Amino acid sequence: MLRGVNHLGRSRTGNNGNASARLFARCRRQSNASGFTLLEMMIVISIIIILMAIAIPNYNRTVIQARESVLRSNLSTLRSVISQYTLDKQKAPQSLDDLVTAGYLRQIPVDPMTKETNWEVVQEDVMMAVDQQEPGITDVHSASPGTSTDGTAYSTW
Repeated sequence: MLRGVNHLGRSRTGNNGNASARLFARCRRQSNASGFTLLEMMIVISIIIILMAIAIPNYNRTVIQARESVLRSNLSTLRSVISQYTLDKQKAPQSLDDLVTAGYLRQIPVDPMTKETNWEVVQEDVMMAVDQQEPGITDVHSASPGTSTDGTAYSTW
């Protein structure tokens, strides 16, 4: 309860109109004080924009580094499986699908840069082939035309 006003809204001093005006003015001041000014809102929005300008490039760089890490892992796996297939079968695989049908892989991994399974395969030299009648795949590279964060082309990895 406000000081000087009883529960019926009358002033203790008997001046009912003056007390009502003071009560209305006090309530009005309190309701205005609970919001934000335009300047405060502009400052908060500016701070958010600055933080986003810092965070977005870092996020994009992290995503690219993660894709490069997956590409390295997929290339390592494919090269290892090609080598295992060649040693086991005494001939190199003719295509990457041979690795799946022979049970060396469940499926051909996706190139994270192109988001497809379109790997560039390197055919072995006929003279250097284990089976000179059917030369096969000796290596794989990414089909992406892009360059990595260290400046090398993905197709040379």
